[in-house]
Amino acid sequence: CAGLRVLGYLMLALVAAIVAASYYAVVVYAWGPLLLRGGNGGTVAAAAFVLAAFHLLLIMMLWCYFMVVFTNPGAVPENWRHAAEGDGMYANNSSTISNNVATDCVNPPSTSEEQGHAPRYCSRCQNGKPPRCHHCSICDRCVLKMDHHCVWVVNCVGARNYKYFLLFLVYTFLETVLDTLVLLPSFIIFFHDGSRRPSSAGDIAILFLAFVLNLAFALSLLCFICMHTSLAASNTTSIEVYERKKTCSWEYDLGWRKNLEQVFGTNKLLWFLPMYCTEDLQNIPTIQGLEFPTRSDAVL
Repeated sequence: CAGLRVLGYLMLALVAAIVAASYYAVVVYAWGPLLLRGGNGGTVAAAAFVLAAFHLLLIMMLWCYFMVVFTNPGAVPENWRHAAEGDGMYANNSSTISNNVATDCVNPPSTSEEQGHAPRYCSRCQNGKPPRCHHCSICDRCVLKMDHHCVWVVNCVGARNYKYFLLFLVYTFLETVLDTLVLLPSFIIFFHDGSRRPSSAGDIAILFLAFVLNLAFALSLLCFICMHTSLAASNTTSIEVYERKKTCSWEYDLGWRKNLEQVFGTNKLLWFLPMYCTEDLQNIPTIQGLEFPTRSDAVL
């Protein structure tokens, strides 16, 4: 776990390096000079469009990235208890949790027990576990509606930053596709026209690396986006995929429209921005990660 945390910080440096290489290749080497030289009106207009689109997608990608990194994915309130265990949701003393029940963190309950909202406890955190909550051994904490721990963002992806993570995937995919397409002409020239190759070995290396890395990331992110789109549309986390296969109907699947609203909010104008309106924060319990609406006709 300590090794994965160190790896996460190395990933932050790798992300910065990839962004810097792509920026140099697209803006400084390929398209910036076309805009500055002027000349043909069509070429100038194309360069202006490419550079505007590149910077817009870059801003959105970095905005979403930092929101995923610095947003708490959802922590269980201290001394949290299930409502069925007492008069309130919180207990006055977490030490009352019995040792035999606390071992649930090590031996998780069956799917039917979890979907039935049977009381669950984490022996490591010495606290109750809300539905869909899991303990992350890397962060050493319980995360509300945990999807997975992402080394690329050095953080868990959970109830409160899942939207930001999905948007980060989308904008990164669009940015890498754009970079690949606008660097393709320079990449072709590199192999077919030796007279127009860059004279600097550094420019050659950066151009080659930027093109190959962006192409590789675009292809891999496409698969990742398809997977998470399917999960979000069915209101399932990566951890719950196996659990869902053992049920006749998934308790949390309310239909793809309502499922997406639980992730992105009801205000469609904010779906593609890493933020929520005040009404959604107050009225959608799923975003808080402690309560989840369920289907009344769900069959275990």
